[in-house]
Amino acid sequence: MFMSPISCKQSDPAPSTIGNVLGSDLLRNEFGAYGEKILGSGSEYFQTNISRYISNPRYYFQVNDDYVKRKLKVVLFPFLHKGHWMRTVESGDGKLSYKPPIHDINAPDLYIPTMAFGTYVVLVGFFLGINGKFSPESLSVQYSIGLLCWLLQVLLLEATLQSLGGGDIPLLDIVSYAGYIFVPAAVIILIRLFSDFLFCAIILWESFCMGVLLVKTMKRILISEVQSFEKNSTKRNYVLLFMATSQIPLLFWLGNVCVL
Repeated sequence: MFMSPISCKQSDPAPSTIGNVLGSDLLRNEFGAYGEKILGSGSEYFQTNISRYISNPRYYFQVNDDYVKRKLKVVLFPFLHKGHWMRTVESGDGKLSYKPPIHDINAPDLYIPTMAFGTYVVLVGFFLGINGKFSPESLSVQYSIGLLCWLLQVLLLEATLQSLGGGDIPLLDIVSYAGYIFVPAAVIILIRLFSDFLFCAIILWESFCMGVLLVKTMKRILISEVQSFEKNSTKRNYVLLFMATSQIPLLFWLGNVCVL
């Protein structure tokens, strides 16, 4: 601790004390009101925009066995999905909200993407093992590739929505939709465990199914969840087509496990 030098000059403490009290009251009154204004506006901004970035994670895990089976069918065979693709609105206190996945097959969830990602990693380990190439390092590489593909899919879907109109779509919604790619990726690795001859054919088929799922989903989001979107159908179709065809290299990257 540094000691301040002692002054030999005497001074009257009363004016200094009064000045400190008045100064502190002035600072408290002036900056207190300003601070409350800043905190109030910050709190309002936080409450207004929190759903855009950090929605309630528990919502995405409200599933049951029936939902999982039906959702897997939608992901793997989206063209067989009967009915509309719109999410079911939940009646509440005037605030727009949607029913959780357990009550709405069109709702996004994080249970299936998480389980599918784990299944994908396990199947990759089996595939490396039966080819005599298993090692913690090789499995770690494929794990990192999976996470990177998930991130690229999130960026792709976000860029698609932003280019066609944007909107306040919760980030976890996009993460959920992007994570469904691990369902066909796990199927590709499973088929490769028995035969490599169908690799290219299954890649094209699963890319087609994933493309249909994402196009249907993005169209529904643009129609029902985004206030304004690109009215130019030509541009919209090109953007959606690019998003759909992008599933081919992503699934090829996930399915092409290196065993050399």
